[in-house]
Amino acid sequence: MGDWIWDAAKNAQNLVRHRLPLAAGALVVDTDPHAVSRPDIHPDGDRWQTIGSAGGIVVLLVVHTDPADADQDGRIISVRKANPRERKAYADGYF
Repeated sequence: MGDWIWDAAKNAQNLVRHRLPLAAGALVVDTDPHAVSRPDIHPDGDRWQTIGSAGGIVVLLVVHTDPADADQDGRIISVRKANPRERKAYADGYF
């Protein structure tokens, strides 16, 4: 996958709100072969939601831009623990 960037202030905000660094999102997207992504249409531009496991320990939901464009890095926007419904969908393979 491509390189990931994030805003330092947004990272601090995510640490307070969700107790997770945005770097955890890159770990999920880049290392979980079972991670599943879906479009997340947003007024600020196209975003993606990816659900996957961080090191096989916890299932996280990552909101990010699409890093498929080789001229542009992907931006991690938010990372949080998946809720029970999302964890079940991930486990069942239908996120």
